Amino acid sequence: MRSLQSRLAVTPHVLLGLGVACLIAGPIARTALAQDPGYTMTKRYQVGGDGGWDYLAFDSAAHRLFISRGTHVQVLNPDNGAVIGDIPNTPHVHGVALAYDLGRGFITAEGDSSIHIFDLKTLQPIGKARTDADADAMLYDPATHYAVSMNGDAHSATVVDGRTGKGVGRVVLPGGPEFGVSDNHGTVYANIEDKSLLVAIDLKTLKIIRQWSLAPCQSPSGLAMDREHHRLFSGCHNQMMAISDADAGKVITTVPIGSGVDANRFDPGTQLAFSSNGDGTLTVVHEDSPDKYTELGTVKTERGARTMALDLKTHTIYLVSAKLEPVPGQRYPRPVPGTFVVLVAEKK
Repeated sequence: MRSLQSRLAVTPHVLLGLGVACLIAGPIARTALAQDPGYTMTKRYQVGGDGGWDYLAFDSAAHRLFISRGTHVQVLNPDNGAVIGDIPNTPHVHGVALAYDLGRGFITAEGDSSIHIFDLKTLQPIGKARTDADADAMLYDPATHYAVSMNGDAHSATVVDGRTGKGVGRVVLPGGPEFGVSDNHGTVYANIEDKSLLVAIDLKTLKIIRQWSLAPCQSPSGLAMDREHHRLFSGCHNQMMAISDADAGKVITTVPIGSGVDANRFDPGTQLAFSSNGDGTLTVVHEDSPDKYTELGTVKTERGARTMALDLKTHTIYLVSAKLEPVPGQRYPRPVPGTFVVLVAEKK
């Protein structure tokens, strides 16, 4: 999953789901057929262009969709799919985080081991901060004004002061981190993919203050948080969502999801948690109470649509994919040039 692909190929996150999705479909989908997930696919925007993709971010203030696209970040109008901006020169880009209080955004670029800082209004570059190798997921904590990158191969997190762009320090992690999320009060949580752990990091001390096993979850990838009830949602590659009590540091339950997950989201307005899966499904889970969860069902998306963004105002979900073709002698398929699409799932 961490091997470096061509910058014009699908990123490793996307590729893993594509490689396994066809092999492990099965019982999860059957569970969901009897339920109504409450969402339906409504739009499909043909964006085109070459290369792969990774994480998405939704700008709720300016109503824009940010999509990482290999060597640059596209900015789209989510109402019609039109490209309204572009942030270039971000080699092997992965994550995007938005800091509304600072008027800045942050992008992880694995290709130059940097966090790229840009102006939220103009999209123009402000500066760069160095990271460790394999800078991947990107997040922002408004309480400390810190931007944090999760560095997979380096087994670390890089912490940067978002106000100055200067490095604050690094946190050594017990394995390779995948996605991370902030509680917005100075604590960051991260899935440790190769160890199936979840860690809590205090940004004031740059220390791990809790860590716990996510068993029976294997290879956790996507991560989301219900900040009001302190619940964490880890998307696992053995087709389950592991839900943790962030304060107690333990898994409280699991629910089934599709295969090839790479993103999770939580909507406090509807009490719904989502898992976008490379097998072409979107799993919808309802939080009945902080300790009880019901899988409502799955929405059919498209193969490879395993990252997403959520508009908390409209409850709309955006996913991306492309047509895929096999590559002789290679394990993973590649996107067909010009076939990149944005998919829109709306609440019924």
